[in-house]
Amino acid sequence: MEWNGSVEQLPRLDIGRTPKGAIRYFWLHIINNGIGEPVRIPIIIARGRKDGPTLGLTAAIHGNELNGIPVIQRLFRELDVENLRGTVIGGLVMNVPGLLLEQRKFNDGADLNRIAPGNESGSLSEVYIYRVVDRILKPMNYLIDLHTASFGRVNSWYIRADMSTPQTARMARLQNPDIILHNPPNDGTFRGAANSLGIHAITLELRDPHVFQSGVIEDALLGIRNILYDLDMLDGEILCPSSYTTLCERSYWIYTDEGGILEVLPKVRDLIPEGSRIAVVRTIFGKTSREYFAPDDGIVIGKSISPINQTGSRILHLGINPRQIPCVTEDGRDVFF
Repeated sequence: MEWNGSVEQLPRLDIGRTPKGAIRYFWLHIINNGIGEPVRIPIIIARGRKDGPTLGLTAAIHGNELNGIPVIQRLFRELDVENLRGTVIGGLVMNVPGLLLEQRKFNDGADLNRIAPGNESGSLSEVYIYRVVDRILKPMNYLIDLHTASFGRVNSWYIRADMSTPQTARMARLQNPDIILHNPPNDGTFRGAANSLGIHAITLELRDPHVFQSGVIEDALLGIRNILYDLDMLDGEILCPSSYTTLCERSYWIYTDEGGILEVLPKVRDLIPEGSRIAVVRTIFGKTSREYFAPDDGIVIGKSISPINQTGSRILHLGINPRQIPCVTEDGRDVFF
């Protein structure tokens, strides 16, 4: 659909302002800055000719997590609203101040993905995330929240989802990622705020921060299309390029207890046995001062790539009890804990 250059400004999201069979672009006013200018979130709404569910896509709740932005842009460029059943909402940049500062956190130093659903009478960041939840999240039936690793780290292409819930388990499997991590929504996350509102939500971890990576952007688009087909919002064939994905029942980060120059040895997605050497810390003179070994069998979900390691820095994110599960289309059965 051709864009006419019009972007409407709104104080609150109103799906009804987008006619059926149309795509509209909005600036949604959330707060004011220190000189009274509005801080606004860019929103796209696609509304189908026929009624159906509302699927939300949100990106950059951490300001350095950029891969989700082109995922949303490209999805809306290809959406066929004449045949769409229901509504798709795209929140292109949820943490606008953080993105403009090229930093992960909000401009008052808070992590927006740890303080949801916020507080309408709280601090700057608490009010901001409260209004995001109230004005953007609440109309959704389903949420796909797009993230990446943080600065100094890299991720596999993986998903966080509550695999004890059939609907979210199916959403996760339809994405066909490298790894699915069973991760019930924790208090303070945007996904947790969605879950408390009865919204089925998954988190997509789209590899690395502060870059656009075409491969994982394509992978995410394929998975989101699969969800649109599975929810009967569009007609299409569910595709799974890989027959299997790896499901982990839990995970944890391993940290250093000594500062120095850090080298993490395994690659992301490597299966590592208990007792294998995973990292070396050296002094500034290049002498080995500490070695680290895997405390469990597992798979590397993410890892540090920053050599500058203070005591208590992250080494790697280890997925526990990994097992292969088939793509949804392989056997027609759901797999969940």
